[in-house]
Amino acid sequence: MFFDPMYFVFIAPALLLAFWARNRMTTAYHEGHQIAAPLSGAAAARYILDSAGLQNVAIEQTPGELSDHYSPTEKVLRLSQRNFFEQSVSAVGIAAHEAGHALQDAERYAPMLIRNMAVPLANFGGTGGLMIMILGVALSMKPLIWVGIALFAGIAFFQLINLPVEYDASARAKRILVEHGIVPQHEMPYVNKVLNAAALTYVAGMMESVLTLLYYAMHFLGGSRSSEE
Repeated sequence: MFFDPMYFVFIAPALLLAFWARNRMTTAYHEGHQIAAPLSGAAAARYILDSAGLQNVAIEQTPGELSDHYSPTEKVLRLSQRNFFEQSVSAVGIAAHEAGHALQDAERYAPMLIRNMAVPLANFGGTGGLMIMILGVALSMKPLIWVGIALFAGIAFFQLINLPVEYDASARAKRILVEHGIVPQHEMPYVNKVLNAAALTYVAGMMESVLTLLYYAMHFLGGSRSSEE
């Protein structure tokens, strides 16, 4: 089952979208790094946070490329080294997006609160749900299979609720960058390309989790019906 080629056929649309979106984002990201900005990513993020009264949110470097993220539990915004130091529209665009998450957290933005609560379920559902499904098939216990599928659905739910969180953070970033004069309006298309392509990677992730869930439901429940017959 783990090497079933039909699984890859089933999730092919999501894989193709993910491949296209990542290529598009990489191209836009490197293109935006050629356009100068008045502030570094770290300085832009600090300015946005301080303007919103969020002096308590720290900004740190993190290893890797495009490893930028905001930790709501630690109240820390982490930027990859290039985006931390570089003065480019890509750097400030990514930094503003992550600052947007900090603003969501401060405002207790409902989809973000729900997403944060769904994290433990999604973390357990990936491995635990699959193992319970396999156990249910081995024991010919359909209720156990349904429990496994329900747990695995936690991943799909997390990806689904993650979409409005990411889109809202990008919308905030685009608005803030122009309002604060960090990126002039005529250079915003470069920021838009990066953030819009990044959003598509989240859409692809959601598609993959939903299609994987449907595949498991058909595979395991179909198999259990065959064994009953």
